[in-house]
Amino acid sequence: MGLDAEHRGVVMGRLTVTAVPVLNDNYVWLITDPDSGETAAVDPSPTEPVLEAVAAQGLRLTQVLNTHWHPDHTGGNRGIKAAIGCTIIAPAEAERVSKVDRVVSEGDRVTVAGAEAVVWDIPAHTAGHIAFYFENEGMIFVGDTMFAMGCGRLFEGTAEQMYSNMQRIADLPGDVRIYCGHEYTLANARFAAHVEPENEEVTRRLKQAFAEREAGQITLPTTVAEERATNPFVRAKNSQDFAELRTAKDSFR
Repeated sequence: MGLDAEHRGVVMGRLTVTAVPVLNDNYVWLITDPDSGETAAVDPSPTEPVLEAVAAQGLRLTQVLNTHWHPDHTGGNRGIKAAIGCTIIAPAEAERVSKVDRVVSEGDRVTVAGAEAVVWDIPAHTAGHIAFYFENEGMIFVGDTMFAMGCGRLFEGTAEQMYSNMQRIADLPGDVRIYCGHEYTLANARFAAHVEPENEEVTRRLKQAFAEREAGQITLPTTVAEERATNPFVRAKNSQDFAELRTAKDSFR
């Protein structure tokens, strides 16, 4: 299901998740307790669009969550911290960009807008990349590790690591919603159709993604079930098969 680009929220459990489109194709995700207005921002880059979205919705931003250190996911940390004094929760690698109030890694638990998330280590895009999995709310924030019908580039890790990440996420219940860091679905769907031309579900999603983008909608979140059916990197037979797909995608136009 797509969301329009004007920050429409999706209710997950008792939380609301809202997209703030920034830069060329990034999304900052706002996780909100609608009763209290308490909110966490996931992977903010520029400061002002996040603060503006929070103010427009009457929310109370108390936390920033980072999945990895790249500046297009952490560049807003300092400005947001200076403006409102929120808590920054991130992997240790994010300290390359800004001060981190709480460093987290595999198995740590974080309370976000009154809900609990467990931290996963999912390295490969960066060496210290993490995810935040909200089991009770049925959602996971994966940064640049998995995208709808795709996966992140291997900047600081191996194909074996990323393939393991794909399988770990795909092992979650099918209705778990996956929140990714970028709007890459249409490009990923074109590659998936190239490598799996007989996959009717891929064909369907390609048409759907095209229609949503033409209508100015965003294509996220995706779900575990959708990725099992249509993501070639999830569907790879093994890490070698995965590596070949990743190399092919790097040069696909």
